[in-house]
Amino acid sequence: MLRHLDLRLLAMALCALLALPVLAIGLAWLSPQASSWELLQHLVSTVLPGYALNSMLLVLGVALGVALLGGATAAAVALFEFPGRRHFEWALLLPLAMPAYVLAYAMTDFLQYSGPLQGGLRAAFGFKGPLWPDVRSLPGAVLLFTLALYPYVYLLTRAALAERGVHLMEAARMLGAPLARRIREVALPLARPAIAAGVALAMMETLADYGVGSFFGLSTFTTGIYKAWLVADDRIAAAQLATVLLLVVGVLLAAERRAQTRLRFSGTRGGGRVAPTEAGRGGQVAPSREGSLVPLHGAAAAGALALCALPVLLGFVLPVGILLRAVLIEAAHGGPEGLGGLPWDRFIGWAWTSLRLATIAAVLAVALALLLGSVLRQPRHDRRAAAAGWLARVVSLGYAVPGAVIAVGLLLPVGWFQQAGAPGAALLTALFTGTAFGLVYAYLVRFSAVALQSVEAGYTRIPASFDDSARLLGAGPGRLFAGVHLPLLRRSALAAGLLVFVDVMKELPATLMLRPFNSDTLAVVAYNLARDERLAEAALPSIAIVVVGLAPVLLLSRAMRSR
Repeated sequence: MLRHLDLRLLAMALCALLALPVLAIGLAWLSPQASSWELLQHLVSTVLPGYALNSMLLVLGVALGVALLGGATAAAVALFEFPGRRHFEWALLLPLAMPAYVLAYAMTDFLQYSGPLQGGLRAAFGFKGPLWPDVRSLPGAVLLFTLALYPYVYLLTRAALAERGVHLMEAARMLGAPLARRIREVALPLARPAIAAGVALAMMETLADYGVGSFFGLSTFTTGIYKAWLVADDRIAAAQLATVLLLVVGVLLAAERRAQTRLRFSGTRGGGRVAPTEAGRGGQVAPSREGSLVPLHGAAAAGALALCALPVLLGFVLPVGILLRAVLIEAAHGGPEGLGGLPWDRFIGWAWTSLRLATIAAVLAVALALLLGSVLRQPRHDRRAAAAGWLARVVSLGYAVPGAVIAVGLLLPVGWFQQAGAPGAALLTALFTGTAFGLVYAYLVRFSAVALQSVEAGYTRIPASFDDSARLLGAGPGRLFAGVHLPLLRRSALAAGLLVFVDVMKELPATLMLRPFNSDTLAVVAYNLARDERLAEAALPSIAIVVVGLAPVLLLSRAMRSR
């Protein structure tokens, strides 16, 4: 009993530690440095309307784009039969491996006025001037985010339609309903909760982005937080902007959770269960039942083929080709000193830093997730158990918190301790300011939810009777976990570690604000080179990030094909 109680107390302490950055954001309003309300009024009269307008237009545009593209591709693959459908089932996931900021670097290099496409068209046809608007704009950002994030909607919608949509569509057909009516009155109501959940996830990812907004020169909440902290050196303004962003994300998260609840209820009634969050973060998706798929022929089949091929080509194949082309050109002109002016020893150093940080964060996140999962598995008979469960749920919200908000919430208390001259301020500064420790801590705050989600999904597949049998045989909590749970959770733990590893490799805003000096990651190097208009040199670290991001996508694709 004592060991069990200590385990709960340890889980509570760790959860409270991970919740501190978000708590610090709220406490910034009580700072004695300045009148919070006066500062907020100043923000409202200056930059806040622009941040709010740009963020709102960007998020709404992305929401509409991913809903249409993700929903349409999911319906095509889940409900219809056409040439190449089985290949597109997994190929439509490939843009998940392409971070939005890498997609922005590649497409900007290809489509800009001095890029190869416009240059080739001008040389071939004698055109003069730009042939289309600059991709570095708000509409361009909407398009790129749509191509990068539509798989969220595709995964969830396909899972919902594959669970029940095919059979209900067939039943409606047998009752004489035409295809248009079947789609309008059967498929669309089934897909609506999944589309809503996927759209909410895509909107949160868009709000959390820093790379695309900064590279395109857009004034959004995330870029505003970064400028207020590092450019204007105004910590309170950064914290207040972070608070506004956090409130918006909280609303989106509540909407996503509500949509997931409706989706689970819909899936359970049909005899199965759709786990949308697990599917969205790399879990297995329910297989489609192909016996009653609607066959398409002629123009309809060609349209479905084009609909599924276009996002794969624009969201993955073309950007990868652009990056590889840039790498090969730089290799041909780089000479013996290195590839495109980037010596191999420095590139290996950046890659090693990224791999080391991602590995440490993944191992710690999985260990924390296993601890929290074990605590949540136990019956809740007292207040400590209930408190541990509540704190674990708070940690599970961490993935929705943008990296810039976490960075501000981490550095703000350090600044308060420094200004107050409190004992231990020097130690806190040494631990969290420009150190790998502070960076890994921020990663854990942000990505522990990903690992906990995967581990909890693994726990749902372990019958409670296993625990009861082990306890009847005299096994304590430690032996129960090591001898029963851990062997059965091995695959879930590996999947959790892989997902956290890839997310850390792609993380940009928190890494930019917290990284140690002279210790850059692949994401930071790619961003800095692209920001300096050295897009060709940014290709090598960018494609390395994409290659790493392919790992969970390929595993998910394999799981989908094997089911």
